[in-house]
Amino acid sequence: MTETFWIAATVLIILALAFVLYPVLFHSSAARERADFRNQNLMAYRSRMKELDAEYEAGILGDDNYRQLKEELAGAMLDDVPDETVMGPALSGRKSAIAVGLVAILLVPVATYFLYQEWGAMDDVEQLITMQAMGQTDSARQNQMAELTDQLREKLEASPDNPDGWAMLGQSYMRLERYQAAASAFRRLSEYAPNENARAVALGLAAQAQFFRSQGAMTAEVRAAIEAARELNPDEVNALGLLGIYAFSQENYREAIKYWERIVAVAPDHPQLASIQGGIQEAYGRLGETPPSFETAEAEGPGVTVRVSLSEAFRDQVPADTVLFVFARGQGGAGGPPLAITRLTAGALPAEVRLDDSKSMSPEAKISSAEAVMVTARLSRSGNAIAQPGDWQGSLEVPAEVSDDAGEPVELVIDQQLTQ
Repeated sequence: MTETFWIAATVLIILALAFVLYPVLFHSSAARERADFRNQNLMAYRSRMKELDAEYEAGILGDDNYRQLKEELAGAMLDDVPDETVMGPALSGRKSAIAVGLVAILLVPVATYFLYQEWGAMDDVEQLITMQAMGQTDSARQNQMAELTDQLREKLEASPDNPDGWAMLGQSYMRLERYQAAASAFRRLSEYAPNENARAVALGLAAQAQFFRSQGAMTAEVRAAIEAARELNPDEVNALGLLGIYAFSQENYREAIKYWERIVAVAPDHPQLASIQGGIQEAYGRLGETPPSFETAEAEGPGVTVRVSLSEAFRDQVPADTVLFVFARGQGGAGGPPLAITRLTAGALPAEVRLDDSKSMSPEAKISSAEAVMVTARLSRSGNAIAQPGDWQGSLEVPAEVSDDAGEPVELVIDQQLTQ
């Protein structure tokens, strides 16, 4: 990128020098223009005198007319031809032009370089180029993604005041399942966030990354990040969501309901609202209580429609209240948070599910941003979204195309039990 920039800059400098040097080197001086004008008048005078002499000798003009015309021609000559101007000692025009040209050739490139180093934004440009390239890696060559992510990190370390860059870096590390690095990037994001609410969101995302790293365990690091986020904003939704998930996994359903219902109250437009509402209903069901009714979120834009069923081999083994997660990831497969996820129970099978942006986990990771996705359905014994031995699972063999048209659902069968 740097080499390309300086090649383009060199071409522009050459064009700028051309505009400066052309009039200097090829412009005629005023003295020369005056000399040319004087010579032209002299030539015209001599030519006219020859014509008068020829007419006089031929008898066309008389003596009086001849003398009168000669006197008039001489007077016009004196008016048209200016007096010689005495010039003071100075460099010749050619030498002056060469001097100006040499100064311009030396000064313009040097000034351009140092002024750009002082006021330019090469670091920001390189960060933007790297971020754009990372946005084009959904087809999922993991090694290329990792290389671009490391490049972005290096550029951010050199020029860190870029919240968008830190946010993208954290999300990229999440997709690569480098959760410790993701948490670090989100903490750096919190340092450059523009306000307290944005800092709270960044710390909530850091807690989420640590939660994934600990495979759903509420470690000291996860708790510290959650507390830091809620100290800035008690209703930070990422922190509330993690507390609800952990409470549900500990069978503390009342506590899970409290946290998830708070999300519904403070963030009615939350991108994962449908899944949160499903979790609330499931928690009430585990308590033996009638869950509240929620309006079903309407489909939003492109997505994938899937018909999920359970293999005959497992139907007698799976309780009807077993939590079912259906989620979509980029074509790369295993890495990072899902682009869309919904939650049901085994008793709803077979079920037709539409995965779209209304079921995304975050604004930065939406299914509408992908051309095709891998879809997985998992029946969780523990109710935890993270896979555990003994869970039942099924995945599509080939990616499903993301489109606006619901069309015929893609068939997905839960046909294996996880051993590790």
